[in-house]
Amino acid sequence: MLRRSLALLLITFACCAQAAEHFDGKTWWETVKVISDDKYEGRDTGSKGERQAQEYIVGKLKSLGAEPAGSDGFYQGVKLRTLEIDEPRCQLSLVRGGQAQKLMLGEQAFFSTRFPPAPKVDAALVFVGYGLNIPEKNYNDFAGLDLKNKVAVILTGSPADIPSALSAHYQSRAERWKALKAAGAIGVIQIPNPASMDLPWSRMALNRNHASMDLLGPEFDETAGAKLAVTFNPAHADLLLQGTGHTFEEIAALGKDRKVLPRFPLNVSVSATTATHSQNVDSTNIVARISGTDPKLKEDYVVLSAHIDHVGIGEPINGDRIYNGAMDNGSGSSLLLDIARSLRQSHTALKRSLLLVWVTGEEKGLLGSKYFAEHPTVAAKSMVADINTDMFLPIVPLKVLTVYGLAESDLGDRVTEVGNHLNVQMQPDPLPLLNVFIRSDQYNFVRHGVPSLMIDVGAVPGSPEAAAIKTWRTERYHAPSDDANQPVDLATAAGYEEVIRALVIEVADNPKRPQWKQDSFFRRYSQAAGPQGSSRSAGT
Repeated sequence: MLRRSLALLLITFACCAQAAEHFDGKTWWETVKVISDDKYEGRDTGSKGERQAQEYIVGKLKSLGAEPAGSDGFYQGVKLRTLEIDEPRCQLSLVRGGQAQKLMLGEQAFFSTRFPPAPKVDAALVFVGYGLNIPEKNYNDFAGLDLKNKVAVILTGSPADIPSALSAHYQSRAERWKALKAAGAIGVIQIPNPASMDLPWSRMALNRNHASMDLLGPEFDETAGAKLAVTFNPAHADLLLQGTGHTFEEIAALGKDRKVLPRFPLNVSVSATTATHSQNVDSTNIVARISGTDPKLKEDYVVLSAHIDHVGIGEPINGDRIYNGAMDNGSGSSLLLDIARSLRQSHTALKRSLLLVWVTGEEKGLLGSKYFAEHPTVAAKSMVADINTDMFLPIVPLKVLTVYGLAESDLGDRVTEVGNHLNVQMQPDPLPLLNVFIRSDQYNFVRHGVPSLMIDVGAVPGSPEAAAIKTWRTERYHAPSDDANQPVDLATAAGYEEVIRALVIEVADNPKRPQWKQDSFFRRYSQAAGPQGSSRSAGT
């Protein structure tokens, strides 16, 4: 069935730059320019700008004849609470031999509110390598260490023999804290691995006091018991290691090659005083449906998702304070509308229904998708797959697509065959240290048993295209320069959209539901929820 349905979708590419059949990149780019306009002020979660961008999307959905599928028309309410560090009232010190060394916040370290801090913490420190406990691989950084009422110091990353999706899962906030808490720790100091820093320290620290958010409700509390979280500048990490016989140069070299790290108590303790502000915020997801035509299969849904939020207004860079988020994620948000437009204009009828979901709060910790996956507006067991698009970066010629989750389900086989027909190569995650698999919204669908993928424009490691993508991430990622003034390759955007369209149609029209691979770690989530997925009801 797979080959037969794909044969109907066959598009002949004379070369990868040739225009796609259903897309020209221009309509996509025009929508990106609207969504990333300054008037939306960077679409911060729950802001007026995000609401206005959502209203624009809903207006387009109505004109395309899409059906509302939220809990309130096209909308699903999401209740959040902010947490913001009051840095002038905070202090962080290292204590050695009874003498306190005050750290420069922003230069040497900063507080993280992803683990809400206690007002006062004084605790010994222990270096715990990567800070991972992965039973499936008999790997445990905490074995034999005394962490009771202490703060764990970790280098971000994982050993090379741990598969990238599995190591990313165990580095998620929930799994990370579960392991730390079980070991007796009360907090964590994370040292970014220099080999995998998305942003230079100066950029990381620039908006360090921007408010974080979390979902309201005890069911979403993933960090109960945490008292302190700090991010420590790698350039100053030797302050933590003095007197241990280890240097950060040694630790970083091992981390770069993903080798096992030593674990040892530190000869210094931490003293922290924090003050925070918080308030409640209301935001929304957008959910739309294009109904299928098959009498039976139309009760199933292929989910196509993207996040609409970005980071809003921040500290100025080159005089610009609006973080427009054109690629992140105006690109994916616009693609969803383009897919809906293409299906309507070509009179393409799908057998399964298509659920278009624009989630809020991705930049705050995948919050909108976490809420939707826990409280879907359709029957949870009816969602057969999630195809997520987030910052797909059409800035190089389309030769390779990176597929996160490629080996986890037969969705990987399906997209590979789509790529074969469209002359596009698929590759697994080439940069496992970046933990991309857990950093976008497909992860929350995965954790509810739904086979899922995220697909990005990629490049062969070491190629000029890979260098161009790395430069983009260094210079434009989460910066005001991610706006509509940047160069894009419209042919690549069109070709990417063609792949997503073909994959959506294949999954929608194939009688066989996507299945987890037998050896996938994430198959357990489907098994725990039952043979057809979760038993949760729509809108619960």
